[in-house]
Order: sequence, then C-alpha cells, then structure tokens
Amino acid sequence: MTQEELFKKLVAHCKEYGFIFPSSEIYDGLSAVYDYGQLGVELKNNIKRYWWDAMTKLHDNVVGIDAAIFMHPKTWEASGHVSAFNDPLIDNKDSKKRYRADVLIEDWIAKQDEKIGKEVEKARKRFGESFNEEQYLATSPRVLDIKAKRDAVNQRMADALNANDLVELRQIIVDCEIVCPISGTRNWTEVRQFNLMFDTKIGSLSDGANTIYLRPETAQGIFVNFLNVQKTGRMKLPFGIAQIGKAFRNEIVARQFIFRMREFEQMEMQFFVRPGEEMRWFEHWKNFRMKWHQALGFGEKNYRFHDHEKLAFYANAATDVEFNFPFGFKEVEGIHSRTDYDLGQHQKYSGKKMQYFDAETGESYIPYVIETSIGVDRMILQVLSAAYCEEKLESGEERTVLRIPAQLAPVKAAILPLVKKDGMPEIAREIMNTLKFDYNVQYDEKDSIGKRYRRQDAIGTPLCITVDTQTLSDRTVTVRHRDSMTQERVAIEALPALLHDETSFSKLFTKLM
Repeated sequence: MTQEELFKKLVAHCKEYGFIFPSSEIYDGLSAVYDYGQLGVELKNNIKRYWWDAMTKLHDNVVGIDAAIFMHPKTWEASGHVSAFNDPLIDNKDSKKRYRADVLIEDWIAKQDEKIGKEVEKARKRFGESFNEEQYLATSPRVLDIKAKRDAVNQRMADALNANDLVELRQIIVDCEIVCPISGTRNWTEVRQFNLMFDTKIGSLSDGANTIYLRPETAQGIFVNFLNVQKTGRMKLPFGIAQIGKAFRNEIVARQFIFRMREFEQMEMQFFVRPGEEMRWFEHWKNFRMKWHQALGFGEKNYRFHDHEKLAFYANAATDVEFNFPFGFKEVEGIHSRTDYDLGQHQKYSGKKMQYFDAETGESYIPYVIETSIGVDRMILQVLSAAYCEEKLESGEERTVLRIPAQLAPVKAAILPLVKKDGMPEIAREIMNTLKFDYNVQYDEKDSIGKRYRRQDAIGTPLCITVDTQTLSDRTVTVRHRDSMTQERVAIEALPALLHDETSFSKLFTKLM
C-alpha cells in the first residue's frame, strides 16, 4: 500500500468512526473546513490538556489566558498583518487553479527527496546486508547530482522569499518545469501577493460599521495583555503566557485534510526574557518541545528540526518541529525568537509603555520574546497518522487499530458484558457507573465479543473490560490490552487504579522533567 493510499484510508476512517466530518456536508461541504465528531472532540480535548498541563503545571513561571477573537483593528496594523500577511500566488491559465508559488517549489523539492529515497532502496536491495546507507549517500554520483540540484533550488527559493522577489519565484517554477497538477501544463501567470486575513464589520449599522479582522494568530492577544498579566500576577522575568484558541486564515491552498484549514486552533506560548538571554531560552524551549512530542512514543526518527532559511525581519532565530506524515515531513510546531518587535510595535501604535522594570538591574526595557506555536489540528493529524495501523493476526484475521497513546485516547475503556443475561449487564453497568466520574468509558453489549473488540480497536480504546461467567462468582473481570491483545484477570475493585496507571498524564510528564 502506498502512503497516498494509506492516507486516503485514514481520512475515510476518521469519518466512519466519528472523528472528523466535512463541515456542512449536507450542503456539499465547505472547502478546508471540518467538524470534529464525538470521538474527535475527545481526542482534541485530551491533546489540548496534554499541552496546557505541560506548559502551565510543569513550569511555575508560565500562566494562561483566553483572549478574545475580535481585537481592535490597530492591533493588526501594529503586528504587520494588514500590510504584510501575504502569500505568493500563481495561477495556471489552463486549469484556472490557483497555487502558492512556494508550495509548488517545496513539492518539487520533496519529489527530489523521494528520488533519493528510491535510489537508496534500490541500492539496499542490490547490496543486501553489506549496504552502508551513509556511505552510499556520500558517494553515489546519481544521489549527489539530485541533491545538488535540490539544494540549489532550495537556496534560490529561500533567497527569493527573503527578498520578496516574485519574478524569481516564477522563474524557479519555469526552470524546474513544474506543471499544474490538474492540467499538466506549464502555462503560468505572474506571481502576486494575496492577504490571508478575513475581515468583517462591527457596529449596528453596516454603513457606519468599522472593519475588523478575524485573528490570523493567537499571539497578539498575549502581547496586548502582557502588562495586565505581569502586574496582576506579579510576574518576574523570565515568564510565559500560554493560550489555546481559534485562528482564521483565508488559505488559497488548503489541502491534505486537516493539515491546512481556514478555521483552525492554535496552542501558543510567549516567553518573555531579558535582552541578550533569548538564545539560551530559544534552545531551552526548542529541546523541551521536541521532548514533548517524542514522549508520545511515535519514534524519534519520525521527528526532526528544520531551521528557517527565511527569517522574519524582526526574528533572530526560528525552527520548526517536523513530523513524518504519510505525505512527508511537515511542520507541526514552530519555535521562534521574535526579539522585542511585537511589544515594541504595540508600544509605538498604542502610545502605551510596554516596558518591564527589572528590580535586579534597576532598568526598564522591552523584553525579548521566545514563541512556541503548535496547531491543534495538525497535532491531531500527527497522532492519527502515527496511530493508524492495519495488521494481519496469526489467526489470519485482519484488524484496523488506532494505537493512540492511552493518555490521549478518546475512550479510555469499554465495559462489555459477555452476554445480555445472567446478571452480567447489571455488573457491567455497576463498573461503568464507578469509572465514568473520572474517565470517558463506553458500554457495549451488541454483537459477539470479538466484533466488539474490533470496534474498540478501531477507535483506539486502550482497555476492554469484559464481565463474564467467572465475574459472577469472584468479582474479577477480563481486561484486554489493545496493542498486545493480551488478557488478564483483575478484581473489579482494582479497576480505578489500573485505569489511572494506564491513562494518567504523569507517565508522559515524567519523560519531560
């Protein structure tokens, strides 16, 4: 099965089992907008809790806020979004489809990486156990030629983006002979800029209303509240402010399911530090955030840092945490050193001092900022992509299983009476009523026990608790573990402790300390 086929199966699985639905589907949907179903919202909330607690509970100098989506329009003038929040777009004259120029080039670069991967696999089959991949990558003329062309194009793109050279971006597309995925032609328009912010009106009368924007990021809500939080919380540098909230971008190239959407959710933390100390804290948060991802157990090789080749003019460092999705390594989180740009801009546009008085040095200054920003929806896609598995069992039977970490699983346990008689349903309900105050659990008595196990495997439930004949005599149950499918007898009274041990965030948090 190709990665593309696997991804299509994952998308279908998400709809079939109540994770993610196309928005307004009865009206043929709305492009790049999705609704979270009954299981998807549970997964989403668990991911947000994992992030929130890791940021605010594990760090006594990080606190949270929840800023409004609507903000004074000058906020976005100060931040630069009104004048500079643009994407370079290009149209194909034959298909009439519009694309981001940089994404077309990035896709071409990704194809070169795929070519290198194919060359490596062919060599691995040819040389067998004696194959040395590192040596082959360093000496193969074919690989070195592909890599040289790839690197040259990557550097040209970075230089063009940094210089805002739209002519050069188009020339790269022409030189690389990039075709439209729809028409297959290279009949391209010029590249032009397109602002990504949604605007709307505020006020009772449309003719007297003011134009405001749906926020394209959550960070500015933190910056404008910097002094409010600092003073009311008596916060001393360094300290951070965390927030989870909706953001909106009028993405032209919205694709790859929930990876890039027009309405999405962000988990951001802005960490305020003394000028001159920002690089130390940049490294600190870079390492902590990578540990947070890797603690989920999806394999260290599936993550990597990607340092930005195009830095925002106000930044002095930026990197992405990338995950190996079925469609390649893509960004899930950004860590940026934003210097004092944001607070400085808000001080300039508002006329209000955004300075911090440092009692230790006796100085007043605008703090520097380290930002960590992660998309909730991309994180959900990361978890589902890594967890989805189709496997053939020793019996010859096949099962589809979501190996979601137990802490994030939408349903923690399924309570299953073996049959619908002999008092088994009553005991199963008793167990459910004991556990449901602390855990999201399901009761299921329909179909054979095997079919019920398969249903729970497909939604990622880590534990199935079966009430059977032996339960009637000794009040023990069969606990089946999702990943290994092993079973054990457990006393009913021991179930709360078992679920706590299996699903508590403590297991993940100890890996971060």
